[in-house]
Amino acid sequence: MATTTTTPKPTQTPLNTTIKPPTGIDLYSRFALAGALGCGITHGLMTPVDVVKTRIQLSPEIYNKTSGKNRRCRCLIDRLWPTATGYFIQGALKFGGYEFWKKTFIDLIGVDKAREYRMPIYMLSSGIAEFFADVALCPLEATRIRLVSQPSFANGLVSGFSRLLKEEGVRRGFYSGFGPILFKQIPYTMAKFGFYEIAAEKIMQAINKPKEEISPTMLTVIDLNSGIIAGIAAALISQPADTLLSKINKEKGVPGQSVTSRLLTLTRQLGVKGLFLGTVPRVCMVSLLTAGQFVIYGDIKRALGASQGVEIAKIPKTN
Repeated sequence: MATTTTTPKPTQTPLNTTIKPPTGIDLYSRFALAGALGCGITHGLMTPVDVVKTRIQLSPEIYNKTSGKNRRCRCLIDRLWPTATGYFIQGALKFGGYEFWKKTFIDLIGVDKAREYRMPIYMLSSGIAEFFADVALCPLEATRIRLVSQPSFANGLVSGFSRLLKEEGVRRGFYSGFGPILFKQIPYTMAKFGFYEIAAEKIMQAINKPKEEISPTMLTVIDLNSGIIAGIAAALISQPADTLLSKINKEKGVPGQSVTSRLLTLTRQLGVKGLFLGTVPRVCMVSLLTAGQFVIYGDIKRALGASQGVEIAKIPKTN
């Protein structure tokens, strides 16, 4: 009688269907994309308000006395492209850089100590990120302001960028306002992220639920309200530097005059009242766009699966 040999079937290893959360460059590229879209979209939408604010700062005696006919600027639409492009790039470096430097400092000193020093970490991380973002933003911001202050200078971003580079060079044309833009943007961004983080922390403490148990809709509402608070504070802190930036980019400086000398001269000429020209439209603009940025940033981060950053806010935790 023949013996039948049964060949054992190979054991099948169950497939691991768990999706690993993004890490490293993959994670920070998602942060950067969310930040780029948040800043590019909001600044683009606020272009008309920003043009009015800049014109009030540059020529208040003309703008406040002219009729509605002279205020109809085709640049309200024409200047959308340089604004959106500049802030798309800046948003990627700012938000992506903020998350990177925040994680770096947390790893450096440990989560427990970082929780105690969270405000300095928020401010230092955002300040460093803003510096590198401004290196990229400054040429585009200089072009934008020149197009607003001199509508006949060029037809758009590319032609304005090229003419500014050709006639004034990199340093004088694009980076004469680098000092003022740092003076404006770094305190602005430090206040923006610092106040946002603390406001969001206080709201979540009042809700008294772990972040993981809060609905996406409620998280969006938290982002919105925290962004408004942060925007108002950041706008007021950075208003004088914003006025100086608009003035210094309006026209060429005197040959041989340093940026510092120009800033001191402008400050004396303007006085305290002059430095706060355009405050009301700017506070309205900044509070709305800051809230919009954090809403878009938070929603896109969650959609991209990039919401698992290190948490150092003092909020309720999951048991």
